[in-house]
Amino acid sequence: MSSLRLPVLSDAPTARPAAGKGPGRRGRRPRVHFVSLGCARNRVDAEHMLGLAQEAGFDLTERAEGADAVVVNTCSFIGEAKQESVDAILQFCDLRQKGALRSLVVTGCLAQRYSTDLGTEIPEVDHFLGTGDYTRIAEVLQDDLGRGEHHEAKDLVTHELEFLARYDLPRVNTLHQAAAYLKISEGCDNDCAFCIIPKLRGTQRSRTAEDLVREAEQLAASGVKELTLIAEDLTAWGHDLPGRPNLGHLLRALGGVKGIRWIRCMYAYPRTFNEHVITAFTDVPAVLPYLDIPVQHGSDRVLKLMRRGRDTGKLRKILLGLRDRIPRLVLRSTVIVGFPGETERDFEELLDFVEEIRFERLGAFRYSDEENTPAYDFPDRVPAKVKRARWEKLMRRQRRISRAQQEALLGTEHECLVEGPSPEHPLLLQGRLWSQAPEVDGVCYISSDQPLTPGDLIRVRVTQAHDYDVTGELVEEN
Repeated sequence: MSSLRLPVLSDAPTARPAAGKGPGRRGRRPRVHFVSLGCARNRVDAEHMLGLAQEAGFDLTERAEGADAVVVNTCSFIGEAKQESVDAILQFCDLRQKGALRSLVVTGCLAQRYSTDLGTEIPEVDHFLGTGDYTRIAEVLQDDLGRGEHHEAKDLVTHELEFLARYDLPRVNTLHQAAAYLKISEGCDNDCAFCIIPKLRGTQRSRTAEDLVREAEQLAASGVKELTLIAEDLTAWGHDLPGRPNLGHLLRALGGVKGIRWIRCMYAYPRTFNEHVITAFTDVPAVLPYLDIPVQHGSDRVLKLMRRGRDTGKLRKILLGLRDRIPRLVLRSTVIVGFPGETERDFEELLDFVEEIRFERLGAFRYSDEENTPAYDFPDRVPAKVKRARWEKLMRRQRRISRAQQEALLGTEHECLVEGPSPEHPLLLQGRLWSQAPEVDGVCYISSDQPLTPGDLIRVRVTQAHDYDVTGELVEEN
């Protein structure tokens, strides 16, 4: 569980008091503590809630102690994420029951999926807001803190999922000050057998390029230099808009935003990339040669069971074709082990596929049963012990691949974004090479005799290689 990085209270911009909202303890403005779990898309929803709460006159605090209200933004993608979300809620229930908190609000995917059950099982929660309801957060907090007494949990979850954010929706960026996520669409039209997300987020809804450029301009004006584009299905962007623009159009539009130096693409469903998209990676200077394409497996039989719509032949053609067309391309992917019906032969085919493609970055999940998905009723379950053993074997294989690729960087120079002092190495700074995405990839430990400021874009020479991280020294440029 992690709380969002918030501005220091004394530095928070003054907002006009919200109408009808009761004062905080001892006459001060009410304080709200936010916790957000799960993916980057969930994080952006939480950032909008932070902005809405701040605009309504609430102070945002990094600590639950002394807060008047706590908001837990939850995830329910897989079993481990659901348990983490429930544990996070329960952590604050005792405070709510004792009156140390005046409001406990649960938002996000777990609320969208289980609000009725949660309301019965965890009566300490005051309100539930789903994935399409988070813009009501200020209204809900005002109501709770104005009244002050505990009441029966109120389920405000909307099941008609049509909401789509706009550039003018308040937002507090919680990533490093020079980096931000840009969520370009909501929902998903795919029908993967293992995935509950379309039921929690709705069908594909793309934001317009004009709206996204406006938000990118606002982020750039605040000091952001790196945009990481995210969506449930990045490569589906635009198919539901007039004229059916594609990702290439959007990359070119965002590439023209002054101040944005890096544009990174995450969560790209493995579709065929047309010429307009591919050339955006080579023609637009800000667009990094970095692509996150979740392939999910390397066995044709399992991919068919998963309803992925691509076999390994098509995946191979897409991935190797991109490597051929985009110089220095860094490929990131995600796979699932232990899907129902996965045999030892299927798993060996996955290992062979990973060895062949040699992804620079790879994440792996152990399959999780999720009710209301087609795979939930599939036969031939893989035992938990076998799933774990396969996952460990896969990650050992990927660790060797990653280490070899990291060692190939020794002596080479790369652009690097400085993030600040390293929490692990007190004599070094920490940053990310252009090839390292925020939160999910490794980092670069920076050795420099010169003072550097968080947000600086510098050049480093790689001097040490580790399994996933590197160490580099500042290169003085003429």
